Amino acid sequence: MSSSIGGLSAHILPTSATMIGVCMTVMSIGHLGPRDDLRLVIDRMLAIDALVFLASALLSFISMRSRKSGARLEAWGEVVFIAGLAMLALGAVTLAFALR
Repeated sequence: MSSSIGGLSAHILPTSATMIGVCMTVMSIGHLGPRDDLRLVIDRMLAIDALVFLASALLSFISMRSRKSGARLEAWGEVVFIAGLAMLALGAVTLAFALR
């Protein structure tokens, strides 16, 4: 993990916020096509993923503000961020196969 508190969190926080915007954009673009069951699953997956990125951003922010448990929170923020990226990649693959 990062050697100084706030080092990695300073990068995770704005990137997580950007990824929330990416999830919202993909959800909006998905509404341009026909509505079916798979599209609903993708929308829900992206909505949950936006919440995962929000949790990562919050953990990163709190880790920068906390003197006592900052390193531990930063590590959790990193893990949650990677999980969000994996979920976004899964959603992208699912969306690619859903397109006709």
